[in-house]
Amino acid sequence: MVLNLREDILKQAGLTEHDAVIEFACRLFDAGKLDLWPAAQLAGLSRVEMEEQLFLRKIPIYRPTVQDLLDDLATLDRLGV
Repeated sequence: MVLNLREDILKQAGLTEHDAVIEFACRLFDAGKLDLWPAAQLAGLSRVEMEEQLFLRKIPIYRPTVQDLLDDLATLDRLGV
């Protein structure tokens, strides 16, 4: 599938075509539509480069849930810590 972006819109946003693809991939990751690696692939970036782009946008890479916390607390309790 090809996504066509008008040149004047990109210019108005101050983005190159590559920057727009990175922005799109970051937003899809942030919305939970793509995992990290597929988003990085869409953006044409390595995993580390994608993490850097997310950091610049203040998009967290890891989002622990309440269940994650409860599981961690149960594990600590089981270990006697």
